[in-house]
Amino acid sequence: MRLYILSDNRVIQPRPKGLLAEWGFSCLLEINNEYILFDTGQKTAINNAILIKAPIYEVNSVVLSHGHYDHTTGLRDILSIINADVYMHPDAWLPRYVKGEQIGLPWKKEEVESMAKIVEHTEPVEILKNMWALGEIPREHNYVKLESYVLRDGEKLEDEILDDQSLAVKTSEGVVLILGCCHAGIRNTIEYAEEVAGDEVRYVVGGTHFIGMKEDSIRAECNWLNSKLDYIATCHCTGRKGESLLNFALKEKFHEIGAGVILNFE
Repeated sequence: MRLYILSDNRVIQPRPKGLLAEWGFSCLLEINNEYILFDTGQKTAINNAILIKAPIYEVNSVVLSHGHYDHTTGLRDILSIINADVYMHPDAWLPRYVKGEQIGLPWKKEEVESMAKIVEHTEPVEILKNMWALGEIPREHNYVKLESYVLRDGEKLEDEILDDQSLAVKTSEGVVLILGCCHAGIRNTIEYAEEVAGDEVRYVVGGTHFIGMKEDSIRAECNWLNSKLDYIATCHCTGRKGESLLNFALKEKFHEIGAGVILNFE
């Protein structure tokens, strides 16, 4: 399996020239000549895909981790160049706000339906053999709540971001877990991925949402992750403090990634 980081908050390598950073996340998975796009970022995914020769024109499945703008704004541009099904939780369409500012998916359902087949799901979906979009993740452990709200049937409600999902890929070396923002909490997400895939998560890539956690809580999560993982590569909403603590706790298991990085897994 090969994984291309197409959109992230940073570029951590000087070449190829022209790589762009933004507040967002998108990655492309290449598995046995099948191509899946996980999230679309805002505006940089196509540019960066072309520069690193990621096979973006071959994508036939798009999975949205949740309905925030930084993971979905690029959707319409992406769908204009590919023919793909879009997998997403139905709550991803809900209007969302932080301090009155709209932070939700910027496209209406009718717009996306005119460009792609939409597959709404709350349960896990096996998109490819041994690769699942996890759907709604049970939350048995603490997780960070974003101070935001949604409009559901005209009613203003606290946004629990129930649409948050991740991708789990079962390999010969264990499960590779790809996170978008991990609003459901990393421990909850790992344990559910293991339940769905029937194997242990050994590798984690993506945003952990440590950016909103207190230091003591991050340290506890780092110690737990160190006891479980062989490898973790973080970006997007992990935050500098989170990455510093992960680096301290997991040492050589920890890797910092950004737009343009290509990862390979057996």
